[in-house]
Amino acid sequence: MVNSPSTQLDLVFGALADPTRRAILAQLASGERSVGDVARPFTTSLPAITKHLNVLEDAGLISRRVSGRQKFCRVEAKALKEASDWMERYRRFWNDQLDSLEELLAQETEP
Repeated sequence: MVNSPSTQLDLVFGALADPTRRAILAQLASGERSVGDVARPFTTSLPAITKHLNVLEDAGLISRRVSGRQKFCRVEAKALKEASDWMERYRRFWNDQLDSLEELLAQETEP
């Protein structure tokens, strides 16, 4: 399936909206882990964790590889960077707007 940049961004933010998926990403930030290792700290079932991993993979936030009978997951930084870049554009926009408002208010309060 080909995703437009907007659709891909929707998938990233949708994936990040869930606390379990954010916790999985936090685990994987320290390096590649097996699916079993990823699932271990959670009280949910392995199939439930697999569903979370599927969402993260569909969003491009993780990748998986198979080695023998084990599957390993790792973080993919590109999707996170694209989301960060998108947010940065709006942060700059709103900072500029607030700076302009501050200047206007300062001019109005001068005698």
